[in-house]
Amino acid sequence: MNSAELAEFRQSFSGKKAQASKRWDDLNTGSTPVVYVGAGSCGRAAGAMDVIASVEKTTERIKVKARVLQVGCIGPCYLEPLMDIRKPGLPRLSYANVTAKKAAEIVEALLGRGEMLKPVGHFGEQAFDGIERFFDLPMMKPQVRVVLRNCGIIDPEDMDHYLARDGYEGFLKAVAMQPDQLIQEVEASGIRGRGGAGFPTGRKWRTCYEQKAEQKYMICNADEGDPGAFMNRSLLEGDPHAVLEGMMIAAHAIGASRGYIYCRSEYPLAIKRLNQAIADARSLGLFRCFPNFEFEVKIKEGAGAFVCGEETALIASIEGKRGSPRPRPPYPAVEGLYGKPTVINNVETLGTLPNILRNGASWYAGHGAEKSKGTKTFSLVGKVKRTGLIEVPLGTTLRKVIFDIGGGPINDAKPFKAVQTGGPSGGCLPEAYLDKPIDYENLAAAGSIMGSGGLIVMDQETCVVDIAAYFLDFTQKESCGKCTPCRVGTRVMVDILERIKKGDADEDDLDKLERLGETMSKGSLCALGKSAPNPVKTTIRYFRDEYLEHIRDRRCRSGVCKEFITFTINAQCTGCAVCLRACPSNAITGLKKEQHVIDTAKCIKCGVCRSVCQFDAVEVKSP
Repeated sequence: MNSAELAEFRQSFSGKKAQASKRWDDLNTGSTPVVYVGAGSCGRAAGAMDVIASVEKTTERIKVKARVLQVGCIGPCYLEPLMDIRKPGLPRLSYANVTAKKAAEIVEALLGRGEMLKPVGHFGEQAFDGIERFFDLPMMKPQVRVVLRNCGIIDPEDMDHYLARDGYEGFLKAVAMQPDQLIQEVEASGIRGRGGAGFPTGRKWRTCYEQKAEQKYMICNADEGDPGAFMNRSLLEGDPHAVLEGMMIAAHAIGASRGYIYCRSEYPLAIKRLNQAIADARSLGLFRCFPNFEFEVKIKEGAGAFVCGEETALIASIEGKRGSPRPRPPYPAVEGLYGKPTVINNVETLGTLPNILRNGASWYAGHGAEKSKGTKTFSLVGKVKRTGLIEVPLGTTLRKVIFDIGGGPINDAKPFKAVQTGGPSGGCLPEAYLDKPIDYENLAAAGSIMGSGGLIVMDQETCVVDIAAYFLDFTQKESCGKCTPCRVGTRVMVDILERIKKGDADEDDLDKLERLGETMSKGSLCALGKSAPNPVKTTIRYFRDEYLEHIRDRRCRSGVCKEFITFTINAQCTGCAVCLRACPSNAITGLKKEQHVIDTAKCIKCGVCRSVCQFDAVEVKSP
């Protein structure tokens, strides 16, 4: 690109941004009402598309012109489907747990008759009619939204929305710097990789930058495979341009002209929106906008193998090979994709970079802990009242996340027991760790990891032996089988855990589990095998007494392990017959309005009766 072409691009970009800002202002202050529906994958699963259809049908029926926008997940999944309405003269009002019927009632009342049904919150800056601001809700107020700043706010398929909120300003600032200067800025911010290992991002970039090669590659790792994790998916669906902008910043820093987004095919909505973002950025000329910058990016759809989240396995998959890790060194920053220097960064890492470049390294380093700077997203799930996607400064305590943001355990009568951090490769931490700050060092010292940010909350009805077996069974099935410690070790550990759950183990088996875990952690080829024993090691470390109860007493205090429990119906039964109709094995009998009975010979201990009973009449007993 010569100087004339560069000047033409700058003028074109400025014009496009001015146009985008005008459209954004009109959306927020214009005379046409706007209905926003949270239509990420989580919202759609809760019924968002039915809500949209109902809104469109209702506005047509009452003859009101309104814009209907699909936005990404704003965070509180427990409130979905979420529907917001901005009516001229009023702030944007938010309604929770909206059904198609409820949506029609709200739209008809507010846009048809001018009557406001009470919302859960509003997005105005000032107090409004006794209604709480949405970002002052208990789940939202303690958060610091950096990477999630646009999620749930903008239409992710409309590039103008992103541009109007300072989109690509970070990239334009970065590309005006020399690569070494840009890397220094990222190093000064203190950001570490958000994919699990927590390796300093700037240090990884510098290693790649210092390699001499005609071709270098930039890869976005969007292969999020942890059970219960959805941070990356939500960001890709809600703000795809932020991730793309981060890739462009990283590509300029290391001198890469080619990029790949490795995204699992189970994320079709994320892939659709990424493709749209790439096409829009290309049409605007952003991929070839400066003399020293030329970039092209493609999406590689993964087939769902958990091990492909490991960077060398991911590279093998892109190359068309079986997704198996290889020994390191050489590290990908030296010898990666097709043998060329390659940087692989996680979705959240890349999505954060535009904010660092726009606001400065010192601004970002002002958030977080001494050795863990910035903010981190977490998927807060399990036995907690307020589930969803959150973002907090690193150094925030587990107690603040689980109790202040999450509202504590679902049932106050069943207290908190543990939290699994870091997904299936993380550790299970007890109540004693609730006041420990969440950072890389503290979690590692406790025997766990940060991982990509999964937090699974457990109460007293969670059996630690069962949960350890569940996670290890997952990693055993996802192991590539290339190295013996992982291939054989996971299988043997699963077998021992299953024997403990059935009462067929002895105390020596606990020692075997611990020795196997150490062998795997030291001898496995990649992080999957090294971290796979963590759930077992931490549950034995913190809940050894429960393992011993299973072994010595053939007892499961949580009432989960089937060999040790029986289901009975107590006198609180009203004879409503709900459990009778729900039982898949026809094990329940009884007349209507009389206490029912469970035939233990027929009972398969599935727990359906307990889950449908509204009177706490179904009891689970263990010796």
